[in-house]
Amino acid sequence: MYQFDITAGEKAELYRDILSALDALTADEPDAVANMANAAALLWQYLPDLNWSGFYRMVDDTLVLGPFQGKPACIRIAVGAGVCGTAAATRETQLVADVHAFTGHIACDAASASELVVPICSGDRLIGVLDLDSPIAGRFDEQDAQGCEAIAALLAPRIA
Repeated sequence: MYQFDITAGEKAELYRDILSALDALTADEPDAVANMANAAALLWQYLPDLNWSGFYRMVDDTLVLGPFQGKPACIRIAVGAGVCGTAAATRETQLVADVHAFTGHIACDAASASELVVPICSGDRLIGVLDLDSPIAGRFDEQDAQGCEAIAALLAPRIA
């Protein structure tokens, strides 16, 4: 059993604690699915106001659902489609305060109001994306983006 001392104080401190816990969880585990599953669970447990936390893996030329926490989700997303597909196509973090204003948004869960998607790359290869959804508009900010980018960087060699 894993127990972590993760504080709910300042956001920067929260992400440092999550990153430290994720490092401990994944450091010696070579299985990509296990590492994504624990990452999704850790984020779900410690980040407030989420209704979905998980991964889409790049399989051939399509994003395919990976380990997650939350309601059942879209299984396949084309590169360039929706927030996840846009992050995959541009390889840039997508910080969307209002998903209903995002052209082409894919509503896997009608309750989602905001979304943060971070591409995960190993060198020039896109491995997949980390996807967080919230039922609260404007839930995610630049600190969330930076924290999740650090998580993606830590995970990349452990899920490649």
